[in-house]
Amino acid sequence: MGELFAILSLLMFSLNVIVTKAASGRLSLDIGFMISISVNVLFSGCLFLIRLMVMDDPVAFHPFGFFMFVISGIFASYLGRSMYFDSIAKLGPAKASTFMVSSPLFTFLMAWLFLDETLSYWEFAGVLVVLAGLFAVSYNPSGKYVAAGLQEDVSLAQHRKASGWQSWYGLIQPGAALALLGSISYALGNITRGSGIQDWNEPVLGGFLGALTGVMLQILLNKKARQITSSLRTADPKAVRLYALSGMLTISAQIGQIAAMHYIPVAIATLITTAQPLLVIPLSYFLLKNQEGITLRVIAGSLLVLIGIGGIVLLP
Repeated sequence: MGELFAILSLLMFSLNVIVTKAASGRLSLDIGFMISISVNVLFSGCLFLIRLMVMDDPVAFHPFGFFMFVISGIFASYLGRSMYFDSIAKLGPAKASTFMVSSPLFTFLMAWLFLDETLSYWEFAGVLVVLAGLFAVSYNPSGKYVAAGLQEDVSLAQHRKASGWQSWYGLIQPGAALALLGSISYALGNITRGSGIQDWNEPVLGGFLGALTGVMLQILLNKKARQITSSLRTADPKAVRLYALSGMLTISAQIGQIAAMHYIPVAIATLITTAQPLLVIPLSYFLLKNQEGITLRVIAGSLLVLIGIGGIVLLP
């Protein structure tokens, strides 16, 4: 049962990447993000009302589970998602989703750092394979870097002469740092969700609480979010519908992931639901007509990431 929930979650997460890319070219990400997380709350709230009407068992209150679901909203629904949205627009769906599959790796590394868990030889090898895959996906052979809002083309010789961060920034595409930070936030969100569902088996309510937390933080901390009503009057109707669809896909995927964590280990559920390049790369190629210029290097890097994470999670 857990594997089924995780696979359904993977499918919805992957479709959401394509939908977000299509919408981001039509409407500002600030507005689109607010539309998406608002729909998260409305859609999950409706699902929870249906759960109350259909199921006879009452909803008992669990303080620890409640707290964990709220914290997961901070890390996943707010920090992780906002960074991920930006990285999709800058890197493209296939590359951004490859960075997201590193969240199980960060989950494992956090346990190693804070819980004194040690790395075996297989696990250390997996770390190296994942890092190699991420570099293959993010490496920019065109020699372009962005500084102070200006994009320049620089030769290899100029790269050698460039100082410090500019040289490294030229090798790594814009959006890579955002994608990695988003992956770390999602890892923290996965840990708190897993703790919450083990204490309180209410995946729909857990998704609702996380989404509500994300919306509240967005309204409090983002001035543009408070102006969404006026912005919607002139917004592209198709973009609004796409972002609304994104909201339904993401909250459904989150609920499926939370439900899977009740039946199978959190690391396994996370591994399955973040294996998005397996679906996003072919979907991006055919549906977006290879707008990203997906190459064999990107595909090979994606496979390396998946192999490395699979080795860390699945091998003893």
